[in-house]
Amino acid sequence: QVQLVESGGGLVQPGGSLRLSCAASGSIFRALTMGWYRQAPGKQRELVAGINSGGTTNYAESVGCRFTISRDNAKNTVYLQMNCLKPDDTAVYYCNARHFSSSSWGQGTQVTVSS
Repeated sequence: QVQLVESGGGLVQPGGSLRLSCAASGSIFRALTMGWYRQAPGKQRELVAGINSGGTTNYAESVGCRFTISRDNAKNTVYLQMNCLKPDDTAVYYCNARHFSSSSWGQGTQVTVSS
């Protein structure tokens, strides 16, 4: 089981930026498909962005070109750069790692966008 630790959440004003990080344990990071999900109060958890082992990315339509997911295999870390943040982006953001049928989740980090 891969252990995941997220960091980088916080309070930011609308239009601001944040970068989330997710550090993974173990030696198979480069083979993992990594994703960032979010869950707002009263809503289902949704995929925000994903990146596979080959570096191919996908994004939720709601984040468009505002968010960028990237990975550093040397550091066992995946990042989510979030720009032009909106109040609707407020949620707990979770990191996910998938390898074949195995899936691991981090503990989540709160992102609040408010003036």
